[in-house]
Amino acid sequence: MIVVSLFDKSGAMVEPWLEAGYYCYIVDIQHKQGIYSDPNYPNLYKVGIDLKVSFFDYFSVSTQVNADDVVFVSAFPPCTHLAVSGARWFKGKGLRALADSIHLFATAAEFCDKTDAAYMIENPVSTISTYWRKPDYTFHPYMFTGFSKSDNYTKKTCLWTGNGFTMPKQFKNESLGSPDNRIHTASPGKGRSDLRSVTPSGFARAVFEANKL
Repeated sequence: MIVVSLFDKSGAMVEPWLEAGYYCYIVDIQHKQGIYSDPNYPNLYKVGIDLKVSFFDYFSVSTQVNADDVVFVSAFPPCTHLAVSGARWFKGKGLRALADSIHLFATAAEFCDKTDAAYMIENPVSTISTYWRKPDYTFHPYMFTGFSKSDNYTKKTCLWTGNGFTMPKQFKNESLGSPDNRIHTASPGKGRSDLRSVTPSGFARAVFEANKL
């Protein structure tokens, strides 16, 4: 049984699946080009490729994985030019930046549609709701602190889902008090970008528990 996670550098989303014995492929342009196994996890494969290309056929041919083998897909397309939090800079970025972001989101949606696997595509509150459709669910990391105390912070995140995806129920650690606002108060720069992009471990665990086979 195979899990695929697109635009995924850290692999945080697939950790629960790896622990349960699923074969996982994490795909991102920041990985070394090609397909290679991770020496620390024999059932983890990293795929380095620019996801602006049509990816599904490449993936199937290169990995010999059939669509029927895929049981879950997650995707985290870049939100830099779509997130409404950056709306003040939209005009200055130009049409090309917007087109590239929509292209990447479309790659994720097309890959998901070519499998029968439950899927989720994650983005912050963004203009993709206007260009495609409204999200099916929203969540904050603090809603799943029962799985991870370190996720007691706010960051409204949208999910576009399909093929029987089950949204996990909230599981909060009520002893932690009010969530903080670390994402929005972090200093600008690459560190903030990396902080924003890593999947909260509590949410990853909750999704696994709700969708595992």
